[in-house]
Amino acid sequence: MPEFTIGIEEEFQTIDPETRDLRSHMSEIVEGGKVVLQEQVKAEMHQSVVEVGTIICRNIQEARDQVTYLRRMVIDLAAKAGLQIAAAGTHPFSRWQDQPITPDARYDKIVEELQEAARSNLVFGMHVHIGLENRELGVYVMNTLRYFLPHIFALSTNSPFWEGRETGYKSFRTKVFERFPRTGIPDYFTSASEYDEYIALLVKTGCIDNGKKIWWDLRLHPFFDTIEYRICDMPLRVDETVALAAVMQAVVAKIYKLKSQNLNFRLYRRALINENKWRAARYGLDGKLIDFGKEAEVPTRELIAELLEFVDDVLDELGSRKEVEYIQQMMDMGTGADRQLRVFRETNDLRQVVDFIVNETSYGLF
Repeated sequence: MPEFTIGIEEEFQTIDPETRDLRSHMSEIVEGGKVVLQEQVKAEMHQSVVEVGTIICRNIQEARDQVTYLRRMVIDLAAKAGLQIAAAGTHPFSRWQDQPITPDARYDKIVEELQEAARSNLVFGMHVHIGLENRELGVYVMNTLRYFLPHIFALSTNSPFWEGRETGYKSFRTKVFERFPRTGIPDYFTSASEYDEYIALLVKTGCIDNGKKIWWDLRLHPFFDTIEYRICDMPLRVDETVALAAVMQAVVAKIYKLKSQNLNFRLYRRALINENKWRAARYGLDGKLIDFGKEAEVPTRELIAELLEFVDDVLDELGSRKEVEYIQQMMDMGTGADRQLRVFRETNDLRQVVDFIVNETSYGLF
């Protein structure tokens, strides 16, 4: 079996410790970080967002080491700037209207084109890249694993609040991001050439200038031989990030294994998978997803248990059994959204919810 390398990107909130509101880091974190982290830290469109990305990791243990190191570094850098770091899909009460945009030609172009949809896109996600042998295999894997995206997404839900209001969603982040074009669940493609022709057509007709302007929940990266998962909210803890990445890698490896045995997995249309994505965003782990094979609703937790059983026979070869087993602990304690809501029910204070997020962000790091 190939290595199925892992790369993880995490987007963090920069928090004023007095007001608990988002505060622009004004490049202090990014510029300070470049001394030790080089290209592993960068600014995002809003100045209150900082992104870090791992190097290419050969296995999940290397990925854990990298994610842990980067979180420690960005927390230390923020502290030196008088700020805190928080990991969640949205800020509980900050208003996007108050957050400045990072001066950059690329971001200027996005804002000019997308207007209020871009300015209001104050959301935070976690992206995971899984390396593949070639783009043809990448399209095959992408087609199949789209079905599992809502299952994984439900585990990551961590954005129940928006601008000081309880939204009723476990992930409101995804509802905000859907204002962008070319988002959501992709449809399937018959080959890498068909996928590349689609991108070429969009470039030729002026829809995009390159393939990175396709912001699907899952995409074959336009420049690297990786599958990129983009559907997840930013998780609270390192352990959650690592567990989700381990499951993502395991699903890719399992699909590869089935293909090598000349076994296929049924493909489903985007319209059907979107029904499960909506349910995952609304209810997280506490709702039901549709089992399209049975044509019936099934509790989300049961389908996640089936997913874990589905990938079980590749975990030892990947060396990720311990990390994937943490998924059960995540289901026991609830998602980030569940835990944020629990704090709010107990305190009725969104500032204390922010404090909880900040504490969880550094859980197990120091």
